[in-house]
Amino acid sequence: MKLNELISSFEIYTTNDEQQVMESMQSISPIDQFTEREQVIIDNLVKKSLISKCIYNGQTMVVKNEY
Repeated sequence: MKLNELISSFEIYTTNDEQQVMESMQSISPIDQFTEREQVIIDNLVKKSLISKCIYNGQTMVVKNEY
């Protein structure tokens, strides 16, 4: 039996704050536009692999991962 057959839906737990930050991100954006608290939340989301960080022209950018 395959794992996909056992687990019909797979969801990563997010807090209300994390969900609000995810909803506020529409496209790729610089991390500097977020407050310090939101930056900490974004770091947590990066650890959960829900958001990706990349460096473009010396500036750190963040973007939501697709499901």
